[in-house]
Amino acid sequence: MSNFIVTFKDSASKDEIQKFKDEVTSGGGELGRTFGGLINGFSAKIQPETLQLFQQQASISDSVIDNIGSYLHL
Repeated sequence: MSNFIVTFKDSASKDEIQKFKDEVTSGGGELGRTFGGLINGFSAKIQPETLQLFQQQASISDSVIDNIGSYLHL
């Protein structure tokens, strides 16, 4: 399980972001901080299977995910 920051486009609703947070926890991951303001998103330890689903979603042109970036510590 690796550490990631998932950021969302300004058009993403709180409900859409919550669905991704729920996927992290239901997939065995751990949520970290939630960000709002300059960036919308959250940090989390994400299982590889969930990360793959997020990456697939991010590759869709109308996805609400803006970026998925890894970092060293949660």
